[in-house]
Amino acid sequence: MKTIFAAFLLAAPGLVLAQTAHVPVWVSPNTRILAPMPQVHQAVQVTGVEGRIDIAEQIAVTTLDIALRNPAGRPQEAELLVPVPEGAVLKAFAFEGGHAEGTARLLPRQEARRIYDSIVAQTRDPALLEFVGHAVVKSSVFPVPAHGTQKVRVTYEQLLEADGTRLDYVLPRSEAVEYSVPWKLTLRVKSAARIASVYSPSHEVAVKQPGGSGHEASLTCETKDPGAFRVSLLRETKDEMTASLLAYPDPKIGGGYFLVMIAPPNPKADAKPMKREVTLVIDRSGSMAGPKLDQVKAAALQVVEGLEDGEGFNLIVYNEAVEMFAPQPVIKNAETTRQAREYISALRVSGGTNIHDSVVEALRQKPVEGMLPLVLFLTDGLPTIGQTSEKAIREAVAKGNPHQRRVFTFGVGVDVNTPLLSRIARETRASAEFVLPKEDVEVKVGRVFERLRGPLLTRPSLRVLEDPNRVSDLIPTPLPDVFQGEQILLSGTYRGDAPLHFQLTGGSAEGERKFDFTFNLDKASTANAFVARLWASNKIAVLSDAIRDLGADGGTGNTTELVSEIVRLSTQFGILTEYTAFLAEEGTSLAAAAAPANAGKAAFNYNDKAMKVRSGAAAVSQTANISKAAESKQLNVRNRFLDDKMNAIEITAVQQCRAGALFNKGNRWTDANAAKAERAPDRTIDIGSADFGRLVDELAADNRQGLLALRGELLLEHRGQLVLIR
Repeated sequence: MKTIFAAFLLAAPGLVLAQTAHVPVWVSPNTRILAPMPQVHQAVQVTGVEGRIDIAEQIAVTTLDIALRNPAGRPQEAELLVPVPEGAVLKAFAFEGGHAEGTARLLPRQEARRIYDSIVAQTRDPALLEFVGHAVVKSSVFPVPAHGTQKVRVTYEQLLEADGTRLDYVLPRSEAVEYSVPWKLTLRVKSAARIASVYSPSHEVAVKQPGGSGHEASLTCETKDPGAFRVSLLRETKDEMTASLLAYPDPKIGGGYFLVMIAPPNPKADAKPMKREVTLVIDRSGSMAGPKLDQVKAAALQVVEGLEDGEGFNLIVYNEAVEMFAPQPVIKNAETTRQAREYISALRVSGGTNIHDSVVEALRQKPVEGMLPLVLFLTDGLPTIGQTSEKAIREAVAKGNPHQRRVFTFGVGVDVNTPLLSRIARETRASAEFVLPKEDVEVKVGRVFERLRGPLLTRPSLRVLEDPNRVSDLIPTPLPDVFQGEQILLSGTYRGDAPLHFQLTGGSAEGERKFDFTFNLDKASTANAFVARLWASNKIAVLSDAIRDLGADGGTGNTTELVSEIVRLSTQFGILTEYTAFLAEEGTSLAAAAAPANAGKAAFNYNDKAMKVRSGAAAVSQTANISKAAESKQLNVRNRFLDDKMNAIEITAVQQCRAGALFNKGNRWTDANAAKAERAPDRTIDIGSADFGRLVDELAADNRQGLLALRGELLLEHRGQLVLIR
């Protein structure tokens, strides 16, 4: 007798396994049961997926190795369903081990829909319908031995659509926030044109571009996070600036959201590379005694020796006084390196911490002409000597940086003023790093210094041409310098549907450069909802940082407008932080009438945490959370953040779906717009009914079918009505 199960991988192509019996049972990889059976806890499980993607020009070949395990004491038979992009071609299907034989067919999306509808009709669970619009690879029945494992390999090929110089690759995966099957993905690219940029908006990836030709690149990703795996590739043309725009239309704001990818060209072969001038500012106060000073010395020596001959450097050390290796930066050569080594070796600790004067001295140095002036500023404590006011030190940086030095700050330990170090870095187009007690200073400093190799574009500035009022809320501002292997990712909002015109300027090894771009909005799509969500995440971080700055020197300030906007964005997009996590709790109303109370609770959290806590582990965690959200261009679908004890927290009662969000209260998922309405549903639709089939078609047309992966009732605002799905 056959038993049937179906599990679907909510990761690369969402996987579905079907197990045959008199009563069909379908199981998701996260142990979700789609039809009740007494023995369902013994169903075959998907334990992991390894994927390899090879892209040559516009052809992508995807190979998925799917690992299965049968926990039962009897053999089971399985049938595999793998949703794939429409238009894909099945290249191979095979088993590894188990002596199994089988075949597979690729079915077009219409036939795939019929299979999904059949399963839903039996189970009254619509989870598989999140893959409506995709084709499906359907296997014949194959065995999985008792207490045994089985691996299935599926290979398919697809033609990637090109949008100018950009190629987009999408691997269909479930959006369900509860999904947690581990995935290991490797993507390799070969191109006749130089690969200018490789970017994933969906998941954190590690990118490598081996060799110096730029015609090959690879990335790796290990994740348990849900959502389609997306990668965008930019290919360079004519050694010019390469740029592309992704847009999400939103009639509610009279236009939509956009994300611009910009990759500077490599310097021409005959161009001299831009040199760097690096000043290390080292805290040698008494609290630096022991391993910290040893690590800082090693880091300083690593930086000096890592510079190319002919680049510039200086060393500034401080406690209550400030001392300098040289009155002005010197050129690196064998002799100055020897002198610096001796100077670093002789460093000893004593005294307090004079941050103000050490920063002022670093910024006022006359730079070496033609070099990019950088500062690596290290401290392990709060300012205790001289001017100790946080506001005064910030002002000294803002007004006393005539040579536009970039100040990369490093807080060693947790007893540092984290908002101050973050603000100094942000004001100067740099970044802040924090070295936790068990971490190595040398490693953190070395990682940042390695990233600062080969400046490609300095002081970049983007200007909107023709009608500047059509574009607003640009993030980040100001734009950071761009180094080798980096790109500019800029998000914002737009109005209207006419083309957008931008001009980018900046310094390079070849002098001042200017680039004009025109982007049409005719390809704006609701499939690009991640663009709106990324912008909202960045915006919430920027507003949170602004509130945090108000707490300097015990300040308060009026945060009402800032907090209200944060709560609005958090509710609309389902992006929660340590300050707004309460919105996902049972008992918190999201109705419009409750908005003032929610804003009041968020304001209390911002005042109690963001504004008052300036040092310690809780301060470091807040800065880490805000910085990651402000700088990241990857989705954070589980709203992951660090709590005040540096523990990682995830929120699974919120489902981000396209440019909206659903909140789980009891056994019902309610979208934010429906929650605000606070009225009875206009329509109630039963799963499996004719009305439900029509609703699925409409959700798919709006690119919202991903919400069907959620279990329990769904209350949605859909095309002007409140609809309850049960």
